[in-house]
Amino acid sequence: MSVADTEIIKEFLVESYENLDLLDREFVALEREPAARDRIAAVFRTIHTIKGTAGFLGLPRLEALAHAGESVLSLLRDGDIDLTPSTTSALLSMVDGVRAMLKCLEASGNEGNETYASVIEILKAICERPATSDAPAPLLGEILLKAGAVDPVDLDAAIEQQKDDPRKIGEILLARNSVKPEALVDALRAQTDAHAGVSDSSIRVDVGLLDKLMNLVGELVLARNQILQFGAQRKDAAFVSTSQRLNLITTELQAGVMRTRMQPIANVWNRLPRVVRDLSVACGKQVRLELEGKETELDRTIIEAIKDPLTHIVRNAIDHGIETSSVRLAAGKSATGVLHLRAFHEGGQVNIEISDDGGGIDPDKVRKKAVQNGLVTADRALHMGDRELLRFIFMPGFSTADRVSNLSGRGVGMDVVRTNIEKIGGTVEVQSQLGHGASIKIKIPLTLAIIPALIVSSRGERFAIPQVSLRELVRLEGDQIRTGVERIHGVPVYRLRGKLLPLVYLHEVLHLVAEAPAATINIVVVRADDRQFGLVVDAVSDTEEIVVKPLGKELKSLSTFAGATIMGDGRVALILDVLGIAQRANVVSEVRDRSLAENAQESRVSGEEKQALLLFRVCKDSRMAIPLSLVARLEEFPRERLERAGAHDVIQYRGEILRLIDLRAMLGRSPIGEDEASGDLLQVVVSSENGRSVGLIVHRILDIVEESVAMKHRTSLQGILGAAIIQGKVTDLLDVHAAIRQADPDFFNQHDAA
Repeated sequence: MSVADTEIIKEFLVESYENLDLLDREFVALEREPAARDRIAAVFRTIHTIKGTAGFLGLPRLEALAHAGESVLSLLRDGDIDLTPSTTSALLSMVDGVRAMLKCLEASGNEGNETYASVIEILKAICERPATSDAPAPLLGEILLKAGAVDPVDLDAAIEQQKDDPRKIGEILLARNSVKPEALVDALRAQTDAHAGVSDSSIRVDVGLLDKLMNLVGELVLARNQILQFGAQRKDAAFVSTSQRLNLITTELQAGVMRTRMQPIANVWNRLPRVVRDLSVACGKQVRLELEGKETELDRTIIEAIKDPLTHIVRNAIDHGIETSSVRLAAGKSATGVLHLRAFHEGGQVNIEISDDGGGIDPDKVRKKAVQNGLVTADRALHMGDRELLRFIFMPGFSTADRVSNLSGRGVGMDVVRTNIEKIGGTVEVQSQLGHGASIKIKIPLTLAIIPALIVSSRGERFAIPQVSLRELVRLEGDQIRTGVERIHGVPVYRLRGKLLPLVYLHEVLHLVAEAPAATINIVVVRADDRQFGLVVDAVSDTEEIVVKPLGKELKSLSTFAGATIMGDGRVALILDVLGIAQRANVVSEVRDRSLAENAQESRVSGEEKQALLLFRVCKDSRMAIPLSLVARLEEFPRERLERAGAHDVIQYRGEILRLIDLRAMLGRSPIGEDEASGDLLQVVVSSENGRSVGLIVHRILDIVEESVAMKHRTSLQGILGAAIIQGKVTDLLDVHAAIRQADPDFFNQHDAA
């Protein structure tokens, strides 16, 4: 095969793949609008082009298959037959066969041995008469008709004559005196301009060339950073001016190259109508696909990475989410389910939402399956909220499907979704309302090549934190360090606007050489998965654009690093993988859930059931515990916010009036205001049940532990269940319900009345 032939085949493959993707969309659209003649004509022209080129290149099997499809389309175009679902399925099978032949041609240089005889027979059976017309679509004729330069009857006669006449349609019309020469010239010029308008406005560029260009721009950005840093140390005005000019040009060049790599998300979504159509037929359901934001752009590397996750989500939504028509009608819904995909830019990220109006995810099924799989104890699962339960669907091997089909149900889809999304620095979460549908929200960065990052240092080493993970910066000095950082369950935490923020010391996670405690603490608040935590570093520098360099194979196994970059002074800085650090420090839900599963397994082996407990002091010499499942939040309130409502202490809390119960007064200890050691802040354990909340005032919160509780001492004291040994110390177990009734006998009665 000559070089020229190779280039022709390469061009044929590129054009044909694009045309086949177009056909997938057009056939699905035709099912909704079977009378759209212009769409049928466009599909016919596409198949005719593929068939003609296949014949020219000597590909008889491909030509025969395309010819069979063209024959059906000819009848559809002429209105001799109607488009039915079975006809659409046959034509789509033809498209799949052509695609398979093209892949074989691309891989081995020939069309393969498969003839797709069964598909051809089905297509022939659809035709009411043998396909005898190889006439091209009257493109030129359409232009002449629109211009009023030819009579429709004369045009039809010329098209009929062309069946046995090798001449082009324009030559036949001239010979029949059906069109004036000047009108034909104008039509030909219009036809040429129409084709040139498309081809001249865009060119095809090899992806490898774009990647190489992107790498060169990355190196230029690194050189720019070095020059800017060098220029900042000089007093030469001319050098500084020149470096600033270089900075401007580099920034514009970088933006331009990035645009060449950006592709609309429609490149991924265009394959979904065909997927939805095939899955709907296979499942016996009616599904309407709605796409919003198809023009939203992403880097091509991100585009490739999200193809499989989106397909998995769509499969699950149709197979398990959207109900059959009969079930939907019985539930008062429309017979056709809706699958809605939306994409939009927000905060330097791309947000993708996939929602359906199906039956939603049953939290009770998730709870039962989580306990069955040993992911959580039965007691813990009973008190978990729906949002927390839904995280289990991303666990490996987890599925609530009652059956395993060839579409889904084996528990690998959603695990693959989260894994692939997290690999590109994104996050995924699921929301559901039983009976009304489910929604999956994905957040991913625009690009992975050149990104803004915050430069930090720890123990003399510099690191880069991708800006997409950053939330805010907090700096503690002097007494703020002593009073601001606490330890709960052995984990350092900081109360950020009333919420406990777990702290992770970077030098501890990376095992860097420790130094003397710093006079200040810099907390970089970051988000990983669905949780925020504070990353403690020695110093925070500025934000700058960095070029992401992949790690070598020796370092790829390190989950704490996402790559490396070269700084302005030529030194290498590692890029932190925030999710990997969070997992290593046990602050994200995945690790927490797995640790709970391990604890549950240990409990079963030992024959003891462990439960999570909150430890606190009611006064200086009294330790007390309550199940963590009864705790909604831990809060601190300034004493001056305390108010009275009737005979009760209350405080304004989240737009409501929160009833406060002083456990110290209940146990006969000093009430509010009489314990000078308690300070100006009230520590409150907020407990919620059935939509009502109450605040329990304690002296000090100590820890959160997970232990098996064996009652060692019973007591008749109201509000106390008894005593147990926890962490080697005698600890009273609080009966929360009894304590509330003792302080406010009507509390539950009011709730019941409501």
